[in-house]
Amino acid sequence: MSKKFYWEDFPVGSVMEYGGIVVTKEDIVRFAREFDPQPFHIDEEAARHSQFGGLVASGWHTCALTMRMMCEAYLLDSDNLASPGIENIHWLKPVRPGDTLHIRSVVLEARPLESRPHIGLIRNRLEVLNQNGEEVMQMEGYGMMRRRERE
Repeated sequence: MSKKFYWEDFPVGSVMEYGGIVVTKEDIVRFAREFDPQPFHIDEEAARHSQFGGLVASGWHTCALTMRMMCEAYLLDSDNLASPGIENIHWLKPVRPGDTLHIRSVVLEARPLESRPHIGLIRNRLEVLNQNGEEVMQMEGYGMMRRRERE
């Protein structure tokens, strides 16, 4: 089956905007109970008395939602070969119940791998924004994608 997106579709400087996932209280608590059971993620009363003043999503939950939005926007329809890693990640503002998250992705670097020229490496900066346009998370990371077959 032919894919829609390949390495060549992500030139340096290109910007993609996508997403629109609503974060619910139930999702915040469910994720946190399993993966990050700190009181300000799972207990509304404890969260009210925390530095956040209310329930907030785990940063790792925000990362997982980001991955989901990336998959829905392009990864599942690309010749994606995985990621060698994330350079940095910053949680800038709390994500709260009712927030709607979107992503702005900027390609910072795109080059073929010297050792495997049929594969391209892409370095992106992902800016995760809430419904008010406030940046709640930023991360930079790499992805590897197959290059289009040359004829």
